[in-house]
Amino acid sequence: MKKQKNAAKVGIIGGSGLYSSDSIKNPRAMTIKTPFGAHSGPITLGELEGVPCAFLPRHGRGHVFTPTEINQRANMWALKSLGVERALAFSAVGSLKEELAPRTFVFPDQLVDRTKDRVQTFFGQGVVAHVALNPPFAPGQNALVYECARELGIESVFGGTYCCMEGPAFSTKAESEMHRSFGWSLIGMTAATEAKLAREAELVYSQVAMVTDYDCWKEGEEVHTEMVVRNLRANSANAQRLMRAAVPRIAAAPLEPAFSQALKGALFTDPDCRNKKTLKKLDLLVGKYL
Repeated sequence: MKKQKNAAKVGIIGGSGLYSSDSIKNPRAMTIKTPFGAHSGPITLGELEGVPCAFLPRHGRGHVFTPTEINQRANMWALKSLGVERALAFSAVGSLKEELAPRTFVFPDQLVDRTKDRVQTFFGQGVVAHVALNPPFAPGQNALVYECARELGIESVFGGTYCCMEGPAFSTKAESEMHRSFGWSLIGMTAATEAKLAREAELVYSQVAMVTDYDCWKEGEEVHTEMVVRNLRANSANAQRLMRAAVPRIAAAPLEPAFSQALKGALFTDPDCRNKKTLKKLDLLVGKYL
């Protein structure tokens, strides 16, 4: 499928507790056919502060997909096909550090992938690509969103390592203490797969990690559903404020080439050996480099 030019410029990906945005004007729901199956439900197209946007709830409306079940390839493909150049992703996470209290927004700059059951690339079947993943989150775009959060009075921290686990169960205390021993900042279940596929789709990708709990390492504040839901609601309200403030700024900023040109030189398969059927399927991604 070719891009639907100008349908959207910024893609907003809502995580747990963030399934829609009332701030999007002239909303219309759209479903995109992708070579990788169905995305996580209808995408809302419209304008946010004058910027053409696409809102995609990662877990589906009503939270119907586990982290492992999310079809991230279809999600990123659908956003790309709508003309999206930037992705602003919101995720609920646990904190691995005392200073990162619940309801803090963290803008991580590093990523560790401890998942084991995810499809993490568009490539294969006769066409191999190796993209650079460092840094995993767009530093310039993340800095802009962080500045907006600070201006809004949201408790925010720039930098830190997001550890992505498989889930859907939360950590044991032994696992939580192990993750802390490495000096990592956050524990979540979605960012790694999403960041990798966003990079292959050449989307400038930012991560807003919204702390809901202290995982299970802190005595007296172990994770439980009631507490998580309460903090999810507070974080979601702040996320709505933040997207209204941040989207116009990031839409006006220059694209970061490490993200927007990630596939340049990344195709490793000899041109004479590339599977033509696969190339045709991936034309949305690789066509401009052939």
